[in-house]
Amino acid sequence: MHTANSPVSSTPPRYVPDGDRTPPPAVPPSRLATAGAVLVPAAVMLGIALWGLNRGTMWRDESATFQIARRSVPDIWRLLGELDAVHGLYYLLMHAVLAVRADEVMLRLPSVLGAACSAGLVAAIGCRLARPRVGLWAGLLYAATPFTSFYAQEGRSYALVAAGAALATWCLVSAIEHDSAGRWAGYAAAVAGTALLHEFAVLMLVAHGATVLAAGSRTGALRRWAAAAGAAVVPLVPLALVSSRQGSQTSWIQEPGVEELRLLALQFAGPDIRVLTVAALLAGLAVLSPLRRTGRVGLTAVALPLVVLPVALLFAVSLVKPLFVDRYLLFAFAGFPLLVAAGWERLLGALRSAPWRPVVTAAGVVAVAAAFWCQLPFQEQERGKDGRIDDLRELAAYVAAQTRPNDAVLFVPSYQRHIFLTYDREFAGRRDIALKVDAAASGTFYGQEFDADRIGARIGAERRVWVVAWPSAWSEQWFDEDPKIIAVRKGFELARSTQLKSGLVQLYVRE
Repeated sequence: MHTANSPVSSTPPRYVPDGDRTPPPAVPPSRLATAGAVLVPAAVMLGIALWGLNRGTMWRDESATFQIARRSVPDIWRLLGELDAVHGLYYLLMHAVLAVRADEVMLRLPSVLGAACSAGLVAAIGCRLARPRVGLWAGLLYAATPFTSFYAQEGRSYALVAAGAALATWCLVSAIEHDSAGRWAGYAAAVAGTALLHEFAVLMLVAHGATVLAAGSRTGALRRWAAAAGAAVVPLVPLALVSSRQGSQTSWIQEPGVEELRLLALQFAGPDIRVLTVAALLAGLAVLSPLRRTGRVGLTAVALPLVVLPVALLFAVSLVKPLFVDRYLLFAFAGFPLLVAAGWERLLGALRSAPWRPVVTAAGVVAVAAAFWCQLPFQEQERGKDGRIDDLRELAAYVAAQTRPNDAVLFVPSYQRHIFLTYDREFAGRRDIALKVDAAASGTFYGQEFDADRIGARIGAERRVWVVAWPSAWSEQWFDEDPKIIAVRKGFELARSTQLKSGLVQLYVRE
């Protein structure tokens, strides 16, 4: 070990004692073994993510991406000044993607690729901090977990954020081991890019700081990490200032409690209780009995802070300002499969002689496959139309089939207009009689509507009016008190009412 004042060797020792009785491999792993351990999980994640990618419908968050990213760049920029700045970089990226082809598969493809990169990077971290089979197991477990495949198939930024955080973590390990200005600059760039995709990813810096402290051999490394972290935060400041004025977008989040932590644990470890139990025991073993270091930092010192500290910090902040949502913490999940793989390596570490090594590697792969099999029902559920809380295409198709060209349509409340903005072909020829300025031109999500009196006058000139309302509207008081509903009930009678998953559709005809 180096002291703070001792010269630093240009070639760090391959193995550094860390209170571990398990001896290191006799020879460094081959590049072929390492490449296989990284590429196999990435390929498996790619296959799982592509499986059932086209569900035939979007849900409301994906529809926000779809309709905003198809606007012009000036229109997107105008919106970000007022709303959803936290996703600004992602919308601009998706603007370029959807310019190639605007459909549901293309909408989700960046998330698919992001998840595949994450699985490969998790495996690469495991290879670097332990050995190829640990990396292989960790990467495969990352790919097999329903939590990751859920967001791998969603047209939102979270899978890309997770890939960025995994890349930043890999860069951190590389910078600690080699301690060069270029590697610290690469680390800072990875953190900054990831946090610009979603600013909550900056929580990874808390975990990374703990990792640098755990490495603990040189104070210079801590100073250089602090400088890199500071440089990464600088471009985030304008985004934080703008998004802080848009706090109403998170007003729906409730203060978290023990139940939210329990549900997040189920997401991280796997919804199946058998998988959760085994995974938790193996992760605990890795924490209580860490693997021997292969460099200046150990696997547990990287994985444990990543999976614990962002969760703990966001939970603490949420007791004051509720922000605790599982998808905001997807990037922290990468630490968990690393701990589970390290625990499995510790458990089978006694079988270290050459004849047993293929058996041990295969046993880990079989264990991951068993975990995937146990959770296959959750995987299948995610890929069906019931895998999300909305089915916007079903509602749009119903309206298209039931309405006549030139029929008048009212969206109650106005944010139900996202169905029209997403599936505009199905609504072609139908008149949105409450809309004054469309969404893109007004720099809003759903457009600017006329005042209540003007809407009432426009309704009065119609003979048939269709209402597309929020799913639970029929039984809620606000629906009866909405000015558009009050206006349409004057002189009109309800002719038809249909409750669908994503909305209530009613036809009113003149009495």
